[in-house]
Amino acid sequence: MTAEVTCVWDLKATLGEGPIWHGAALWFVDIKGHKIHRLDPASGERASFDAPDQVTFLAPLAGGGFVVGLKSSLHRFHPETGFTSLVEVEDPALDNRPNDATVDAQGRLWFGTMHDGEENKSGALYRMDAQGVARMDQDICITNGPCVSPDGKTFYHTDTLAKTIFAYDLTEDGTLSNKRVFVQITEDNAYPDGSVVDAEGHVWTSLWGGFGAIRFSPTGQAVARVKLPAPNVTKVCFGGPDLKTLYFTTARKGLSDETLAQYPLAGGVFAVQADVAGQPQHEVRLG
Repeated sequence: MTAEVTCVWDLKATLGEGPIWHGAALWFVDIKGHKIHRLDPASGERASFDAPDQVTFLAPLAGGGFVVGLKSSLHRFHPETGFTSLVEVEDPALDNRPNDATVDAQGRLWFGTMHDGEENKSGALYRMDAQGVARMDQDICITNGPCVSPDGKTFYHTDTLAKTIFAYDLTEDGTLSNKRVFVQITEDNAYPDGSVVDAEGHVWTSLWGGFGAIRFSPTGQAVARVKLPAPNVTKVCFGGPDLKTLYFTTARKGLSDETLAQYPLAGGVFAVQADVAGQPQHEVRLG
């Protein structure tokens, strides 16, 4: 892709993550900065909210507010009332935290956990619905990139340190089967991070250490690439009135002073116009 890249918020996030388009605005987090951010691109209005701990994702909740991931637990967040506990996911002794998440068309929340020190394969993939939380996969150090095809029949999930995106068959009742390799990233120093699926069923995967994102066809072929002026690209989402604006979060985490001087916009949020639309953001339904 040769579309112009625009930095829409140079906020220098330590670990910007989890962008979603909801209520005509872009919402995202800074995990290590303990912040939730909101950007209204039409007016330019910005807002930031303090979190009590590392806040790792947010997903809109039917009826208002969001489900957010905090250290070892899920909470309900509302900009006016703050945080209330929903469910403890894992034993805090594991030193895990939630990482990435998505919501499917049935209102189920899919999210992963990871070892906060990025050393142990103690992370897992979970599904949350009105019946509770179920573990769907395990033995992963850094879970990432959960997303679903437009027809709801294929689920994607990334093992970042293995540099592998997996595909699963997904049934209407939320069962996963037939786990298989969808894509392996072979570039040196580039690791697959957050992903999103567009309306044509192509998977857009951001690259930590890869200065951008790649669009993969449903058969796993790389068909397009977006280049950004930041090394660590963490996640991508579609937004805007027509869902044809790609928004990317990035991170300053792990970059040397020399690299930060070379790429001063690292940690910013970037926008690129796309030729294809994304899927609408679904809301979590817990009852």
